[in-house]
Amino acid sequence: MSEQRNPKAAERVGAVKAKADKPVDHGPDFSTLLHAWLESHRSSLLDSLRRLARQPIGSFFTCLVMAIALSLPMGLSLLLDNVERLGGSWQRAAQISLYLKLETSDAAGQQLRDEIAGMGDVASAEWISREQALADFQQQSGLGEALRELPDNPLPGVVVVTPKEVDKPTLEALRQNLSEMPGVEQAQLDLLWVERLSAILKLGEHFVFGLTLLLVLALLLVIGNTIRLHIENRRSEIEVIKLVGGTDGYVRRPFLYMGALYGVGAGLLAWAVLAFGLDWLNDAVVRLAGLYGSDFALAGVPTDDALSLLLGAVLLGYIGAWLAVARHLSELAPR
Repeated sequence: MSEQRNPKAAERVGAVKAKADKPVDHGPDFSTLLHAWLESHRSSLLDSLRRLARQPIGSFFTCLVMAIALSLPMGLSLLLDNVERLGGSWQRAAQISLYLKLETSDAAGQQLRDEIAGMGDVASAEWISREQALADFQQQSGLGEALRELPDNPLPGVVVVTPKEVDKPTLEALRQNLSEMPGVEQAQLDLLWVERLSAILKLGEHFVFGLTLLLVLALLLVIGNTIRLHIENRRSEIEVIKLVGGTDGYVRRPFLYMGALYGVGAGLLAWAVLAFGLDWLNDAVVRLAGLYGSDFALAGVPTDDALSLLLGAVLLGYIGAWLAVARHLSELAPR
């Protein structure tokens, strides 16, 4: 009987050895996992596109509301940039006028002009002789006949200095230095209106910043409410997915793509609204500037700003969708 049991024991030992020789299964390799991950994202993106295409009117108006909210602060910021460019001429507005003594000759005035133009903080210097100053005054005042009766020219020669930087402390220091130069009777600097314009622009920047924060919150609420409606419409489907083992990331992914797609549509619409609005407004601005003898025109939407607007819209759509799904994900457990 012992000889009959040995073959069975040998058979059992052989069976164990056969199992030990079987290669160990380490699961799918990296390329397979990457392909599955990409395929999952592609399916989620296509599913989101199809669902938005099934409701074209609702999707369009959602993007339009977001686009208007995006274009308001960006449009105001672009208008402020144009106003600042108009005052860009601030350097001319902040010119320092050096009134020379009456006995200063033209040669001495031109030499002083050249010396001032070589200073590091001076952009340019212009010499206006006494004769030119009198001719300009006669033309602008309309008192040509009366001025011709004067025995002598009462106007001094002037050196008009254009600074490189429009900064009050710097300009005051430059004016003080110029007033001490030989032959200078008076150095005049009128910076009041420049300071007022600067204060108005700073106020506008603060207003745009506050408006931007409010509209960003409004956009998050809009996209969050829109995604919430999509979640409610797919509640039964989501519960089934979670019942069969679907992860939170798998459930969240289509809605994140949907929020990003809303952002893309809103960003492109906002870009179009801004381009059309600035072009429409530019006609009136050009006519007004022409009446003042200026060739000023509004600049369009810079490409960098437009791309930043588009990227910001996509991020807001993504963040709004993520917040909405995170808020309702705990309620999506299967019943």
